[in-house]
Amino acid sequence: MLYTKVFYEDREIENERLELTDKGSLYFLGSNVTFRHCTLVLKVSGRNLIFDQGTRFIGCTFEVKQELKNHQDWVFASLRGCRFKGRLSGCDFGLWPGYSEKAGHGSIEDCDFSEARLDGCRIMGCDPSTLSFPKWPCFTILDPIRRAPELRGAKWPGRFGRVTVEDLHTQPAPTRSLTYHAPSIAKRMETTEEELRAVIEKFDCIVY
Repeated sequence: MLYTKVFYEDREIENERLELTDKGSLYFLGSNVTFRHCTLVLKVSGRNLIFDQGTRFIGCTFEVKQELKNHQDWVFASLRGCRFKGRLSGCDFGLWPGYSEKAGHGSIEDCDFSEARLDGCRIMGCDPSTLSFPKWPCFTILDPIRRAPELRGAKWPGRFGRVTVEDLHTQPAPTRSLTYHAPSIAKRMETTEEELRAVIEKFDCIVY
């Protein structure tokens, strides 16, 4: 398939609504571009959405109309005061220099995920206390690597303990938080969201 290439680079874009929805296009949100107070409507897969180092989003709203899966390019971007709506899974945000040679410019602060559904999404190398996470049925484990021994000490339902919790210490070193969607992970881990919540409620390092 031949894709149409759409480039945004070397400029500042302000107060615009950008529809990134054409599945036949590759959207390059390139180097040295700033989006300020824009609304970006996303309805393509992660492979159609390409960020480069130095892409900046300030006060923008992302309306995710099609679940965005395993999109790590966010770690190339600087996000400040942005809002996310819609479903994202397996996405990483923030500073993760070890991800690639170009990933030393990423950051995230003062962003709002309260209207999003996150599953398997991580905040890397940045302070999650500046962020608003989605409420239950999503839940967010803060400082998962350091708190892993404490979390392993609990009796978790289904396979959640021996798969998800048991492997928390193997997360990349910059991992500062990890958010799951309880109905989705409960199905994968052969348990129920009610059984998960009964254990989650015991920990102050989990927000829900």
